[in-house]
Amino acid sequence: MLARVVRLMRNKETNELVAMKYIERGRKAINCVDVDVALRQCVPYITGQAPNPAKGCCDGIGHIKSIATTKADRQAACGCMKAAASHLPGIVDSAVTALPAKCNVPLPYPISASVDCSK
Repeated sequence: MLARVVRLMRNKETNELVAMKYIERGRKAINCVDVDVALRQCVPYITGQAPNPAKGCCDGIGHIKSIATTKADRQAACGCMKAAASHLPGIVDSAVTALPAKCNVPLPYPISASVDCSK
């Protein structure tokens, strides 16, 4: 009986590992189109045209936080944001820095025009 339980446990552990591999393999990498779409509604706020970020902007910040779970994800999202910002005139740096607090979406990393995405 004990041998059967051990065999079942080993099979369960193996199945869990295989499932985790497939989940990881099927996981979509962050791309700049997704980041741009998620943050599109932030443009009026970060360019000083709106006093507060729109709900859609804050939802986008939350979405990026939820999908950028690894260091590589965060670096990719950061690079996408910096690339988009370089094509957007009139960005107010203090608005960008304040965005997580204004949206009540705490981030474990700072966001700014000068942030080093490699860290």
